[in-house]
Amino acid sequence: MSDLTELDLAAARDGLRAKEFSAVELTEAYLAEMSRADALNCFITQVPDRALEMARASDARLADGTAGMLEGLPLGIKDLFCTKDVLTTAASHILDGFTPAYESTVSANLWRAGAVLLGKLNLDEFAMGSSNETSYYGNVINPWRRQDDAAPLVPGGSSGGSAAAVAARLCLAATGTDTGGSIRQPAALTGTVGIKPTYGRCSRWGIVAFASSLDQAGPMARTVRDAAILLQAMAGHDPMDSTSVDRPVPDYAAALSGDIRGVRIGIPAEYRVDGMPAEIERLWQAGQQWLRDAGAELVDISLPHTKYALPAYYIVAPAEASSNLARYDGVKYGLRVPGKDLIEMYENTRAEGFGAEVKRRILIGTYVLSAGYYDAYYLRAQRVRTLIANDFRAAYEKVDAILTPTTPGPAFAIGERSDDPIAMYLNDVFTVPANLAGLPGISVPAGLSQSGLPLGLQLIGKAFDEETLFRVAGVLEQAAAFDAQPDAWWRS
Repeated sequence: MSDLTELDLAAARDGLRAKEFSAVELTEAYLAEMSRADALNCFITQVPDRALEMARASDARLADGTAGMLEGLPLGIKDLFCTKDVLTTAASHILDGFTPAYESTVSANLWRAGAVLLGKLNLDEFAMGSSNETSYYGNVINPWRRQDDAAPLVPGGSSGGSAAAVAARLCLAATGTDTGGSIRQPAALTGTVGIKPTYGRCSRWGIVAFASSLDQAGPMARTVRDAAILLQAMAGHDPMDSTSVDRPVPDYAAALSGDIRGVRIGIPAEYRVDGMPAEIERLWQAGQQWLRDAGAELVDISLPHTKYALPAYYIVAPAEASSNLARYDGVKYGLRVPGKDLIEMYENTRAEGFGAEVKRRILIGTYVLSAGYYDAYYLRAQRVRTLIANDFRAAYEKVDAILTPTTPGPAFAIGERSDDPIAMYLNDVFTVPANLAGLPGISVPAGLSQSGLPLGLQLIGKAFDEETLFRVAGVLEQAAAFDAQPDAWWRS
């Protein structure tokens, strides 16, 4: 039965429809794998009874011909998505005991399509982090290890639990959220596929907010096709989200034609950053050659304001976080630490409930929004954001998509950068610009580092043109022929 966990999502869907195995058998196979993977710490909450109940309902629908597009497929959900009657923590102490009475729109879409919930996946606290080291529930461990080195590695963040679970075959696929690279960066560090769709493509309703103008939900999967199938189910207009865009959701999997002849791919000069490892440059060059061989036209482009993206992001995102996290005060839900009066209760609860990284970003955000600094920092960062969006707009007059590295290097050891916030923030140097511009971006596993760790290539597309992104990503995936897997050292 363990062989079932080696099927990708598309193959598992075909097998269920052909009655080769049941949804209960598939779910039991994943529950067995989850029970052997405590060392990875991917899940905050597991719901085996609920999973089997959902699987039995899926089998009934498969039998009577009313199956949905994801019927019987076991998924993991990042613990930033509210799930009705299932603990939702955002990996923070301050949300202790919070069990929503409602379902996020994205997860509701998945259950409506027939998917099965295995559990809630670990993440950086409130999605603030690039390594999954800020969770109140402990570090997620990357299933990959360096050659001849057993040091535990980070899986990337903030969707590190999702990425690690997909890579370790603990779920068929998972949801993530991406504010500055939190889907694409962990996908690259774990050898999986992750796409951040266009801002507004997936509803944010019922997702615990970090930075509202940047947050976007997306899928994390083993293949480009799996990601396309999952995104189709996740996406759609939601009247409960004022930023949700009302436009049809395409059949993304149908876009995987394998034909990119004549597609123009931009190569931005500004993504060759100082100190970039030679192996990242070689992989980027290889990706360019793969696309050229497939008939794409490569075009040198310039995105001149790219160098300002990271500093602008780390003003805008903390400012919005400061506002969003003001609601966590111990009054209505979650942790409450008593005090002699209301103000002291607020202070005690927030001091004990938030971790160090969240506190750091709240302080930065409050500072840049304060009187006397709002114009100097926040408004200026928003103007830079507009310039970055204009750079992309000008580039897309010449090209159809842009190819870049996903990360400046492979996974690093836990604790290696945790004392240096700036070094940690630099992990998102290639991913942040797409968030500031609201554009879709996908990371595809494309090779291994010298130490045997996964490396990814990123494609950035035009707004709401995920179809082209999937089409090019499919060709990139086929050319890279990445089939490496971590050895299952974590199995207990």
